[in-house]
Amino acid sequence: MQIENKHFGFISTRFAGTDGVSLESRKWAQVLSRCGHECYWYAGSLDTPTERSMQVPEAFFEDRENLWINSQIFGKVSRSRECTDRIHRLKEKLKDELYKFIEKFRIDVIVAQNCLTIPMHVPLGLALTEVIAESRIPTIAHHHDFYWERDRFAITAAPDYLHMAFPPKFTNVQHVVINSSAREQLAHRTGITSFVIPNVLDFSVPCPSIDDFSSSFRQDINVAADDILILQPTRIVSRKGIEHAIELVRRLKDPKYKLVVSHEAGDEGFEYQEFLSDYAASVGVDMRIISHRVSSMRSEDKEMGKHYTLWDAYLHADLVTYPSLYEGFGNAFLEAVYFRKPLLVNRYSIYIRDIEPKGFQVVEMNGYITKSVVAETRRILEDPDYRESMVNHNFERAKKYYSFDVLERKLGYLLSNTFGVDSA
Repeated sequence: MQIENKHFGFISTRFAGTDGVSLESRKWAQVLSRCGHECYWYAGSLDTPTERSMQVPEAFFEDRENLWINSQIFGKVSRSRECTDRIHRLKEKLKDELYKFIEKFRIDVIVAQNCLTIPMHVPLGLALTEVIAESRIPTIAHHHDFYWERDRFAITAAPDYLHMAFPPKFTNVQHVVINSSAREQLAHRTGITSFVIPNVLDFSVPCPSIDDFSSSFRQDINVAADDILILQPTRIVSRKGIEHAIELVRRLKDPKYKLVVSHEAGDEGFEYQEFLSDYAASVGVDMRIISHRVSSMRSEDKEMGKHYTLWDAYLHADLVTYPSLYEGFGNAFLEAVYFRKPLLVNRYSIYIRDIEPKGFQVVEMNGYITKSVVAETRRILEDPDYRESMVNHNFERAKKYYSFDVLERKLGYLLSNTFGVDSA
């Protein structure tokens, strides 16, 4: 038995582009929509349908006032009265807009996407926490990465706010985490129980192929048709361990091996990117950062040429490197499997606990590149039958454990807790 149509209100600082929160939120919305529900969006930055969205610029984590607040409360142990006053003024503004959003779209269930998890926007977290407490609207808090997982939030002048809202503990809130370690840490630190829903992909949709638009991708990034394109499909932040990808290409000792990094540095600064560029040049590795060519959607203009999607990059890749030191889950892992690309993976803790037991076949490294890692990588790239068997096996594993059908069943469980029926 399914429940009647419900209106789900997705709330965060941003639903735009290709960041993990935006991607997973769209997947949740797709699954809920195919079950007959309606989904609506509230954030500071949006690329969602305008008729289903409320954009509040002050809710964006890069809003000027929020950036000032962050400069006053992180990396410091005390805050001024002015800072407190400005936090509460912005909180009240965002709270008013949240109530307007709920009323306009008749929201039945709030889906808080990481905005009650990592304190990129403390006033928004406080505003939403108060709305949840006052309205008693059923809420699913989807947690991607907690503040205690990031060094930049270790010293703070706002521990009272973090304890109150990141995340809040109410009976009308169900908490979802993306890995088993996060579930344990959340329970240990806050006493909050949670439900693990991993990141997913729609493995029922056939993988796209190279078409007229994407056929020029290699040419536009100056990689020859017979070059071996090794793709690092991530932002440039230190926890991605991209220096290991450089070391792998160095030890493969072939000028035809090109390391292509899809995105540039983000909100954690550009020092690591500068280090990687200098390191690659010093060891003779041809590394291309192609963020100027990768966007959330395809486009073309006379001056800038083509902008490709990350999926276009996957289509042209011969190998995907994923040497991360830490990941909350690993979207790039699933994307590489979906595109049937072989993978190099550093055995980060979440991979060891949650992904490795599922039986995937990848090149595994344990914190450094060894002779056996290089040999296995070379075999994969030079033996097409071996490579084909490996990627097909991985696709079937992912389809079993990380598909939309899995997400639908897990969301159904959450909704049955709220509405008392098998609902998704």
